[in-house]
This record gives sequence, C-alpha cells and structure tokens, in this order.
Amino acid sequence: MLNLALGFVVSFLVIFFIVRSSGLHGSLTMDHDLRGIQKNHAYAVPRIGGIGIACAATVVPVIQPLWATNPGTSQLLLLLCAVPAFAGGVIEDMTKRVSPRVRLLCALASALAACLLMHATLTRVDLPLVDQWLRIVPIGIGFTMLGVAGLTNAVNIIDGFNGLASVVTMLIFASIGYVAHSVNDWLIMSMALTMIGAIGGFVLWNFPVPSVFLGDGGAYFVGFIMAELLVLLIVRNPSVSAWYAMAVAIYPTFETLFSIYRRRIVRGRPAGAPDGLHLHTLVYRRIVRKGLDAGNLRQRALRNSFTSVYLWVLSLVGIVPATFFWDRPIALAGATIAFILVYVQLYVAIVRIRTPRWLMITRHAPVVAPRGAERPRH
Repeated sequence: MLNLALGFVVSFLVIFFIVRSSGLHGSLTMDHDLRGIQKNHAYAVPRIGGIGIACAATVVPVIQPLWATNPGTSQLLLLLCAVPAFAGGVIEDMTKRVSPRVRLLCALASALAACLLMHATLTRVDLPLVDQWLRIVPIGIGFTMLGVAGLTNAVNIIDGFNGLASVVTMLIFASIGYVAHSVNDWLIMSMALTMIGAIGGFVLWNFPVPSVFLGDGGAYFVGFIMAELLVLLIVRNPSVSAWYAMAVAIYPTFETLFSIYRRRIVRGRPAGAPDGLHLHTLVYRRIVRKGLDAGNLRQRALRNSFTSVYLWVLSLVGIVPATFFWDRPIALAGATIAFILVYVQLYVAIVRIRTPRWLMITRHAPVVAPRGAERPRH
C-alpha cells in the first residue's frame, strides 16, 4: 500500500506545480480548442496531467528498495518500454502536429519493446485453434502488439470528460491488483497499486472541476501500462484466464471496436476520423446537457463531470464479474457478452431518443471554475 500512497503524493505535487505554473507554459500546454467535434469542455486548462502520473510511476520503483526486498528493476524496464507511446502523446499535446497514425506507430513500438525486453508476448487466448498459431513467435508478437496498441489507443478514445478515463482505468488497475494478489504476483500487484495512486493524485485536479486534463500523453501512458500488466498477468500466471483481460477492459475495448464499425461500415468514413457519436458524447448531449445554460460555466463544468458517472457505472458491468471470476472462462465470456448487450441497447435507445426517464437528471449544483482557468475564445 506504500506504493499507492507514495504514487498519489508524487502525482498530486507534480500536477500542483503544473497547474500553478500554467502562466509560464500555458501558450504551449493549454487546450484552447474548445469547439472541436469531440470537445465538451467549458474553459482551457493544461492538458499535460499525464506527466504527473508518469513521474509518480517512475519515482516509486526508484526508491522502492528502501522498504521492499524486491528491487524496482522490472517496473523501470516496463516504464522504459512506455517511452515511445508516452512521448508521442505528449508531443501531440504540445504541438498538435502528431497524426493519429504516428501515435499508433509509437504505441506499436512500445508494445514491441515490451515483447522483446520483458517477454510480454501472448501465447494463449484460451481458444485452442488460435493458441496453436500464437505459439509461432512472429505471430504471437504481432498479435500482442496489435492488442496492446489497440487498448492503449482505446483509453485515449474514452478520455472525453472530466474523470472518465482516469476513474475507469483506476477501477481496472484495482481489479488487476486484486487478481495479482490472488496469484501472488508481486510485480504486477505493486505496479497496479502505484498506478492507482498516481491516477488518484491526478483525479483530484481533474474532477469534478478540472484544473488539468489527462491529455494524449497521459491517456497513452496509462493505457499502455494497463495493457502490458494484463498481458504479463496472463503470461506469468497460467491459472488466470485469458478472457479476464477482455472482460475487465471491455468498456474501452468495445468503445473502440464499435467506433471503427460506426465510422467505416455505417458511415463510410476513415476509422480514425473524429466524430461526436461516442456513447459518452451522446450521454452528455442527450441526457446530461438537458436544460443546460450554455453560457454558464458553472453548469457546464458540473454537467461535464456528471457524464462520467454514467460511464463509470457501465464499466462495472465488465469489471466486477471479471474481478471475482478471473479463472472461469465461461463466466468471463458471459460478462463480456452482457456488457456488449447493455452497451448496444443503451446506445440505440439514446440515438432513437428513447432514453429511459430514470437516466435523466433533474437537478444540478453550482460549480465555480478554478482560478486561472481561461474562458472560451470567440
């Protein structure tokens, strides 16, 4: 638990410095694009909160030998593998000039590094015919790279509202830590606890009133570490069903797959083209934003944050059963299917404007924008 506490403190303090010094670096780090098709924020704040999380994740294993018998070498090696994905995201946060394709290549490079340096290569998905092919090294590496890069990008896709991606990933890391503890995998449990603390330190600055955003760098970093811990958990522990990874991360995974289907098949557009039709965006526009005074920053800030609560609850449909049935493939497959059915039913209902009344909010409390936050530019 010391990993969690220390990760929280370091992350909180680093982001405190980022927020308080925004006047010095705001021209480079502020997210001024408030009118984009996927933008739902009320004012501009720095979008480099991921730097605080990455700093915390690095500091903890460096000083870990002070209280633990096991050195933090493996954690640092994993963080080294994360550098390409994290760097690609941070550079995009600051320059807006890194294309989605380049960021995907960076994520693939990080996944390849983990395969080679940490032997984090999937050789089973608990499907006999597929497992035979995965035992062929090049195929196993290629499959793992695609899976890790896909989940890394999926966390960035769900990062659209205050606290959404950060709290969902905290829940997933908590599940990973619980399963790792159940199978006595100290490495994975330690890293999971560190990430929970690091993300927790960020959440206090991002929810419910944002003073900083996660940014692409933070989303890619958190997504990559999460994906690799899932791979390592399966590779290192034969008792853990490969279906656990699918069930526990089904929300970001299915959001990504459904988005590709919606863009490529339904609308005939490039899979990477941004749109405003993600489930979290529809929840905001057709449920949470009802009766919103668009010119009232206090209302907009609260409604943005309240949107995340809907998706936190939805993500638990996969996370909770995965946590307690991590070694039972049938139960995990059932949880995965149950999530997909709930997601599709909810999506269709909202699109057809048949949202159940119990999902509609009727009250809101005022929220004050943090000092130094910039109003939208006209």
